Amino acid sequence: MDLDFFRRLPKAELHCHLDGSLRPQTILDLAARQKVDLPTRDAGELQAMITIGDRIGSLEDYINHFQLPLQVLQTPEALELAAYELAEDAWDDGVRYMEVRYSPILHTRQGMTSAESIEAVKRGLGRAEDDLGIRTGIIICGIRNISPEVSLRLADLAVQFKHKGVVGFDLAGAEENFPAKHHQEAFFLILKNNINTTLHAGEAFGPESIHQAVHYCGAHRIGHGTRLLEDQDLMHYVNDHRIALEVCLTSNVHTKSVRSLKEHPFKFYFDQGIRVTLNTDNRLVSNTTLSQEYLTAMETFGLTLDDYRDIIINGFKSSFMSHQDRRTVIKSVVDELEAEFEVTPLIIA
Repeated sequence: MDLDFFRRLPKAELHCHLDGSLRPQTILDLAARQKVDLPTRDAGELQAMITIGDRIGSLEDYINHFQLPLQVLQTPEALELAAYELAEDAWDDGVRYMEVRYSPILHTRQGMTSAESIEAVKRGLGRAEDDLGIRTGIIICGIRNISPEVSLRLADLAVQFKHKGVVGFDLAGAEENFPAKHHQEAFFLILKNNINTTLHAGEAFGPESIHQAVHYCGAHRIGHGTRLLEDQDLMHYVNDHRIALEVCLTSNVHTKSVRSLKEHPFKFYFDQGIRVTLNTDNRLVSNTTLSQEYLTAMETFGLTLDDYRDIIINGFKSSFMSHQDRRTVIKSVVDELEAEFEVTPLIIA
């Protein structure tokens, strides 16, 4: 099972930030077009500046690496291109379904409205769906360290774009000292309008953060959740209610959520039957792909093909597609796995 093998596997990507996943050359091209000054005009040097590499810092340090790409993502044309290319890169990596998340409030520096930014991302993803066949959805992110009033406005936007490209609402940003419960009003609006929720939690702060995500904000999925094992009762609740974890192995090392890959609780969660999924978080900032994350999991935890079958299906089961669409897609994925890799049939639940 090498990297090419994992590229051939049909996969779902549920946790991927648009502004952390640009192609370096596209950043250079957009900067030239928009007359934005960058510290270099060399794609390799630019990638080295944005990616974490061996420099392990903190979640806040990690977030700072978004600043450079954000400079060129302030027009509808730039967002549409970035969304299209991200979906194209994912498709080439074997991703059949992808949820792309971003915060519209971070793309208004030059007068673009938040609604216009959503329309732009929607156009880019829509073109990719037409050209390639990938299925996509948009997750709108509130930001923990920006005021709850902004989160409420973004939640209202998510309601406006429900069934129009947006499939969920998230809370991202610096975790420590910015509790999710402060943004409860935004999530009340989201849940009242029957929209799916996922929150970054248990990444840079303890299980209390996950508790708030679940019990104050109604999380259907948890982004990262590396600290969940510190509260066994909460972990059992998450497991019993099939609240999926969006695990991003490489990123979790980069943000110091775990000290090393070998200390990551992913395999422990998997063995407990928790619905774990594998994701990139940020393709550029963490210099990874979804296939690379699968390979990393194999090399670190010694997973088998049967394990990967379960993890792949977890990704599609945990998606924010409708139940009927999920069943259709999972049936197609199961058929593909059986035909190409002769794995045993699955019961779709």
